[in-house]
Amino acid sequence: MSKFYHEIHQGNGPYLLLLHGIMSSRAQWALNLAELKEYTTPVVVESWGHGRAPSPEDVSLYSPEAYVDQIEAIRKEIGTETWFICGHSFGATTTLRYALRYPQRVKGQIFTNSTSALVTPDLMEETYQEVATYAATLREHGNDGLEDVFGHPIKATRLPDGAQAALMADAPLLNAAAIANIFQYNMPFSSIAEQVPETAVPTLLVVGKHEKRFEPLREFGEKNIPGLEVVSAAGGHSINIAAADTFNQAVIDFVERNK
Repeated sequence: MSKFYHEIHQGNGPYLLLLHGIMSSRAQWALNLAELKEYTTPVVVESWGHGRAPSPEDVSLYSPEAYVDQIEAIRKEIGTETWFICGHSFGATTTLRYALRYPQRVKGQIFTNSTSALVTPDLMEETYQEVATYAATLREHGNDGLEDVFGHPIKATRLPDGAQAALMADAPLLNAAAIANIFQYNMPFSSIAEQVPETAVPTLLVVGKHEKRFEPLREFGEKNIPGLEVVSAAGGHSINIAAADTFNQAVIDFVERNK
């Protein structure tokens, strides 16, 4: 049976799931692990078609609910009753949905700027027009079309020294067929905007304040996610990289309050 890839980084505290966004990998967390290990035990996950994860052909495995199944399987495999979870960008569509289905398993959750998680129905069609185009491009051109897709690390030119290089080192592991399946069978159905008022676990958003398109979704989250805490930092979409120190401290403080 195909499974998401995961690796445990031995640390000093509760388990903390870390799930990257689209076109990323475990390198997403390179600037976070050393500090987070002082207070948590990070569980770094790579999802279908990314990094060291497989790229199954069964399209049913790409649904948003199937992604939640994969995260719950990891929890069972590592043998913890409860944990903290953190989703970056598209990864937050899975972690937020996981907390809605399994609130009894979640001590607290953290997420970053995630249009795909919080896009509201009125913006859905506009948001996902380009996604269908990207899926078609990848099915036609395969891996040769990956660098043309939004989120590819080749476009991440405003990150700290070395961060882009780490992401680019894993870029050859991206699988075009799997990512096309994500664009077709997951992302258009990934929003949990209508469900987030049911959130029943402590929730922290670490937001990159320079990403203007996320501002209305941040406001939506503040109004609709019960008890949402927000830490704003100077940076864009990948705020855990662009403002690693701020992100790390915000996560540590949140974990210490809720463990």
